[in-house]
Amino acid sequence: MKISRGFTRLVLVMLTGLLLATAVSASEVTERNKQIVKLQAQAYNDRDLDLLAQTTAEDLLRHCQATPDIQVESLDDFIAFLKSDWEAIPDAVLTITQMVAEGDKVAVFATYQGTQSGPMGPFPPSNRTASLDLIAIFRIENKKVAEIWVTWDNLAFLSQLGHFSPPQEG
Repeated sequence: MKISRGFTRLVLVMLTGLLLATAVSASEVTERNKQIVKLQAQAYNDRDLDLLAQTTAEDLLRHCQATPDIQVESLDDFIAFLKSDWEAIPDAVLTITQMVAEGDKVAVFATYQGTQSGPMGPFPPSNRTASLDLIAIFRIENKKVAEIWVTWDNLAFLSQLGHFSPPQEG
């Protein structure tokens, strides 16, 4: 069976179109994933638990070296964690300053700022305002955040709140 050049060209054009359509779809998925993370930040800042639930998987996993005693293995755990954070720092605001996405992952560099007017773990209210930079990576699955890796400098944050004094030199 002989295949004509015209047929071969047609197949190549169709395959090229399919590949380009897939690339656009991947780009659209990446943009959608970034939007999901932006909505998570909005939900945090607005204390909107409904929006948080819409953008978070029921079996969310959170990994954080800065808070090793806090285990988040579900949406309910995450909500409990956030509520305790809001009680300690009721005016806390999360501001995303940089965002990069690839595949199912979205990475952010963000600033967290607020005044500690409630107890925070073993630390009593300081009524001081603190600001910290944090880095987080979100894994998106089925249009929801399924996993978070987050880290920040706890000592810098606790120092700003007056709970930690660096050792004196000399």
